Amino acid sequence: MDVKIKRALVSVSDKNGVVEFAKALRAMGVEIISTGGTAKVLADAGIDVMSVDSVTGFPEMMNGRVKTLHPKIHGGLLGLRDNAEHAAAMKEHQIEPIDLVCVNLYPFEKTVAKPGCMLEEAIENIDIGGPSMVRSAAKNNKFVTIVTNTAQYDKVLAEMKDKNGATSQPLRTELARAAFSLTASYDAAISKYLNARANDLFPDRVSLAIVKENELRYGENPHQKGAFYKLIDSTEVSVGNAKLLEGGTPISFNNLMDTNAAFELVKEFDTPAAVVVKHMNPCGCAMDEDICKAYEKAYLGDIVSAFGGIIALNRNVNNELATVIMESYARFGKARGAAGFFAEVIIAPSYDADAVETIRTLKGWGQRVRLLETGPIDRTQMDAAEYDVRCIVGGLLLQQRDLVAWEPEQLTFPTQLKPTDEQLEDLKLAWITAKHVKSNTITLVNGKKLVGVGAGQMNRLESGLISFKMAGDLAKGAAMGSDAFFPFPDNIENAAKAGVACIVQPGGSKKDGEVIAKADELGISMVFTGKRHFKH
Repeated sequence: MDVKIKRALVSVSDKNGVVEFAKALRAMGVEIISTGGTAKVLADAGIDVMSVDSVTGFPEMMNGRVKTLHPKIHGGLLGLRDNAEHAAAMKEHQIEPIDLVCVNLYPFEKTVAKPGCMLEEAIENIDIGGPSMVRSAAKNNKFVTIVTNTAQYDKVLAEMKDKNGATSQPLRTELARAAFSLTASYDAAISKYLNARANDLFPDRVSLAIVKENELRYGENPHQKGAFYKLIDSTEVSVGNAKLLEGGTPISFNNLMDTNAAFELVKEFDTPAAVVVKHMNPCGCAMDEDICKAYEKAYLGDIVSAFGGIIALNRNVNNELATVIMESYARFGKARGAAGFFAEVIIAPSYDADAVETIRTLKGWGQRVRLLETGPIDRTQMDAAEYDVRCIVGGLLLQQRDLVAWEPEQLTFPTQLKPTDEQLEDLKLAWITAKHVKSNTITLVNGKKLVGVGAGQMNRLESGLISFKMAGDLAKGAAMGSDAFFPFPDNIENAAKAGVACIVQPGGSKKDGEVIAKADELGISMVFTGKRHFKH
């Protein structure tokens, strides 16, 4: 059923485009009711507007807290025009129907994101009348059109022009669904803020305020559909908030998963660092004072796995670095037996214009690589309150994010032999990298470069053997990292056979004594962190 729009209520916080929208409504003969600031903006633009208090007979009061909460407003929204009892009540109480509501809500999320926002300011930016009108209009979408987003203006106007000032039921239903999604996410943001203030990490009910960024080509596999949703209130430098530069193939579900894994690892380092990830695990990771050298070392960590991988950097990409990346195979890989090289995604804080041009034009694959720009990395702005969410069938598992990295003051040194300062740098890289590898994990680092990774094995012994095989001769003198303790000394024995010089692990096994004794016997220094980094 089409419903002609004769009367509209317009009251918006975001006033972008509202003057043009209201003018178009008036041109189609629509009477406009408005409140406070919106009414002034429309009147100043020469638009005839009726104030809410002239409709209700009551002035706006209590600093604007009470203005639309009145039967003449909500009766006009909720009344069923084809219900005789409703129609009689509206006539008796002189309630005129309202056919369209254009409302967007007080900017609560932006308010609480401001530095120094006080509770009183946050509370005043909790919209009451707006969500009430939105819900009323959406509930009665059989007769009422609810507009909650500036992006909807053109669509509504186009249909009204096509239908002689009316809207269709399919459009009203679509807008109502969007409206209820808006109020749900709005309440979720308020709930999150108040729970955080109360330090209630796991309240009885949790709602996540997320908004669809884009639909993806498919999910993990082509037979699965997928989409990317952003946390509305997230301001952290991350993949979720990164800007996808023009050009390149559309980003995929797996690209986003892998890129997040790569970028969260590279964010751990203050010094220039580069990471290469394949299937959620780092196959290359390196630090160096020169970001180009850091990338070279990361690529050389595993030139076979780097093919089709994700590159993450924590420094600006200038033309020199762009050239090194694009020529990885010719400069470093071909002579070492690599079959070739291309990257699915490159993510970095920023790119110089000539660097982007080089990436796009130097090699054929550069036209399709996705380039993500995040802005400067600031670990002090990491959102510790954001949940790490895992899905199981029928439910969600929520936990705090694992933001523990390298804690020098927490280290203990149980073996007779102590690591050198240089070895501690390699142990740091081995430990941080192990945190980002699927458990069970063994990592090997030599010269601030990841040279061996044993990921996701059912037993730690097998993970060690895989990492030693991958490292080859570079295992000699290397630092070894383990995401969890060693239950037996057998890993220590295998490490010694491979030539490992030092080991970092959480400690805490019932057999720590045997493990330490074996390390002492074999001349290996060991460091305990006191923390575990399981990653399932």
